[in-house]
Amino acid sequence: MEWKNIYRGMMMGASDVIPGVSGGTIAVLLGIYDRLIAAINGLMSKDWKKQLGFLIPLGIGVAAAILLLAKLIEWLFEHYPGPTQFFFLGLIIGILPYLFHKAEAKQKFKGNHILLLLVGVVVVGSMVFLNAGEAAVITTMDTKTYILLFFSGFIASSAMILPGISGSFMLLILGVYPTVIGAISNLHFDIIAVTGLGIVIGLVFMSKIINYFLTHFRTGTFALIIGLVIGSIFVVFPGVPATTPLFLLSVVTFAAGLFAAYILGRVEYKDESTQ
Repeated sequence: MEWKNIYRGMMMGASDVIPGVSGGTIAVLLGIYDRLIAAINGLMSKDWKKQLGFLIPLGIGVAAAILLLAKLIEWLFEHYPGPTQFFFLGLIIGILPYLFHKAEAKQKFKGNHILLLLVGVVVVGSMVFLNAGEAAVITTMDTKTYILLFFSGFIASSAMILPGISGSFMLLILGVYPTVIGAISNLHFDIIAVTGLGIVIGLVFMSKIINYFLTHFRTGTFALIIGLVIGSIFVVFPGVPATTPLFLLSVVTFAAGLFAAYILGRVEYKDESTQ
């Protein structure tokens, strides 16, 4: 068991609670994105025990973060939404140098790769124009509602595993985010189970597609991933703080995000290079 994956999972889980921040982006930040995709796909292979050793601690961390941090994240976004988003903005920008290095962009990127990168920027960046207003919590639970929650989980997880595209943001667009986050905070297990099943199936489905492209078109896939991450900057950016205290706090949290990305990048990518 790779028990240090618990803290990695906690970072991914914390980000997945936040609309606009992708768990896939955090996996890229941690240097485990392609390993994560390979591990999910490897569950159906003869090496499934080895893959479980990677995924179980990661899953424990994700679940723990979602359960333990849901209320904290709600509180931060209610009282300090701007500074909180600036922290994640720093994380996202801070990972880009490591990501370009991992993709060997200087040596391998050609015109078609730059085009794929720009496509990724536009696809995610355009989400800032989508209407994702706050929906009401669903209180009537019937068959149609459970079907909606299942497919919302499926769609959200398909987005969640792509860097730059937030699963929570997709839930917000689909109008079920308040219902799901409320169910997690108040332990409504029926909603958690149905949405969770959709998430698991969506992760397996999308990971197979991503694994194919990472295996056969690695450089092009990384170019697109970098574009998706860059595009998420426009989605996460909350605008210029309105007051001087908020501006100063946002500068501090942004710097903290950059520093966290620098430290994590050095640790995780150094570990990866010695494997």
